[in-house]
This record gives sequence, structure tokens and C-alpha cells, in this order.
Amino acid sequence: MDATTIGAILALAGVLSGSVVAYLGKRGELATTRMNSEIDQIQEERDGLRAQLAARDARVGELLKQQGDDYVTIARLRAQVITLGGDPL
Repeated sequence: MDATTIGAILALAGVLSGSVVAYLGKRGELATTRMNSEIDQIQEERDGLRAQLAARDARVGELLKQQGDDYVTIARLRAQVITLGGDPL
């Protein structure tokens, strides 16, 4: 083999390896972009779920307060029934 043939083979190997590197690099870039997009969507869903959880916790707090108020009202009414001579169940 003469120097020209060896040079051409090395150039071909260089071009092929360069194209493989470019292909893999672009593929990695697309994978990173897709992953960032998925992570952004997950974070948006998480924020929405946190808002729903906060609303649910507030509603549970309201219901617990109402339940406490109901117990107080029931106790007051039972005391009133006893005072009036009745028999609270």
C-alpha cells in the first residue's frame, strides 16, 4: 500500500468515527432534552398535587372544628334535657 491509500483509509476512518460521535452526541442531546421535559412535567404535577393536598388538609381542619363544635352542642343539649327532667339517651 502506498501513502495515498493509507491516508485515504485513515481519512475514511476519521470521517466515520466523527459521524458516529456526532450521531451519539445528538442522540444524547435529544435524550437530555426529553428527560428535562419529563422532569418539568413531573414537577408541575407535584405542585398541583401539593395544592390539592393543602386544600384537603384545610377542609379536614374545618370538618374537625365543626365536629368539635357539634360535640359541644350535643353536650349542652343533653345537659338541658336533664335540667328539664328528661332522659338523654
